[in-house]
Amino acid sequence: MQLTAAQQDRACGAILGAANGDALGAGYEFGSATLGPAGPQMIGGGLGGFAPGEWTDDTSMTYAVLAPLADGLDVRGGEGLDLVAAGFKAWSDSRPPDIGMQTARVLAASGSTAASMTEVARRLHELTGRSAGNGSLMRTAPVALAYLDDRDALAQAAMAVSSLTHHDPLAGQACVLWSMAIRHAIVHAELDIRVGLPWLDHDAQAYWSGLIEQAEACEPGTFVQNGHVMGAFQAAWSAIVHTAIPSDGPACAHLNDALATAIAIGHDTDTVAAIAGGLLGARWGASAVPAAYRRILHGYPGVRGERLVELAHLASNGGRAGHLGWPMAEQLDYSTWEGAGTLVQHPADAGLWLGGVGALAALPSDVDAVVSLCLVGRSQVPNALESFVFRLIDDPTAGANPNLTFVIEDAARTVAALRDEGKTVFLHCVRAESRTPTVAMAYAMLRGADLESARANVLKVLPSARPNGAFEHALQEIDWHL
Repeated sequence: MQLTAAQQDRACGAILGAANGDALGAGYEFGSATLGPAGPQMIGGGLGGFAPGEWTDDTSMTYAVLAPLADGLDVRGGEGLDLVAAGFKAWSDSRPPDIGMQTARVLAASGSTAASMTEVARRLHELTGRSAGNGSLMRTAPVALAYLDDRDALAQAAMAVSSLTHHDPLAGQACVLWSMAIRHAIVHAELDIRVGLPWLDHDAQAYWSGLIEQAEACEPGTFVQNGHVMGAFQAAWSAIVHTAIPSDGPACAHLNDALATAIAIGHDTDTVAAIAGGLLGARWGASAVPAAYRRILHGYPGVRGERLVELAHLASNGGRAGHLGWPMAEQLDYSTWEGAGTLVQHPADAGLWLGGVGALAALPSDVDAVVSLCLVGRSQVPNALESFVFRLIDDPTAGANPNLTFVIEDAARTVAALRDEGKTVFLHCVRAESRTPTVAMAYAMLRGADLESARANVLKVLPSARPNGAFEHALQEIDWHL
């Protein structure tokens, strides 16, 4: 399936949203901390003593599912499913600080192949009669990315990956429903948990329809018993449908508002928020996750949240790189773009440099951080510098940037936060013509300027700047509410 820019953002959002929910909920798991009046924060701690912004077992196992999909492999069986199993085993062998009891028992007793792992999970279920924990639902978000154009294959893959550790059919059925809903959100920008029901048998359809209706009828706090897959499913869906989509602000704020609702339920907070975050991210996109969270998001196997976005992009494109070879190329070639070497200081802040992507090769020595508004290669930003990437497409077409005003203001606030920390910042797009001046103007407005004076001053140092019509409209919206 050839994804539009907005669909691609949502595909990446399924993974980033899940990780964001996981890290946000980690500190509150099983009452580890009390929610304050400001709602959940990435405080770290929790059962695993996590660092602020560090994800837990939910995303570590999600990574193991995502990596083979990013290589273009089929996880319904064969090499792809074996690599998922091997990823689970390698993570388990790393002695993680937090792991579900059922998953731990399976991984401790199995080998590194899918056949071995699935057989151990089956025997455990026969021995105990219970294997419908929430541990496979929490990691199902990546599965939809590789099967956006084949729902039959998606259902098979969701079941196969679930069965590696959770033999109970209820766990697999929940994964099918949630994965189908993620696919639907990516493709159609709609939240609909019922779209996967036709892929279940008649009795299962009736059972899950009843659970869905109950989740929609009852307040989220009803579902505090969410350690099993049914309760986690209901808690996550109830949190989503009982959280209003804002009408007086960016609609994409629903993502973090609903995560706050999910975490407030209590008990297995990181898992419920990870499950909800996968579907919310699939609806609102990676661009809806605030940079303040993305800045510290990290975890096993030693990667930042931005790496999840890269792998999600590959997984949703059959393992193939995109424009200019991103995200696999070390350097993206912008050498033919006029103005790519532009480098000037912001007219109101000498500690903020503005320019084009070519200036990354010759930055002033005092630059500490880079804020990129275009794609960059894996080694294009000097390693010693703190770096942030914002998804901002220079296209005025409706839908190209579904969270446009939010992203522009979020980028400007990130620059402001870095400057307030005393860092010298380089803000750039490809040639400092549309995206860079737009965020530079928004930054000036955050510092107290009105739009007209912000525009006039930025044009003094970037006289060729011409933000596109959609960017201009977003700047007006920012000016109105500041």
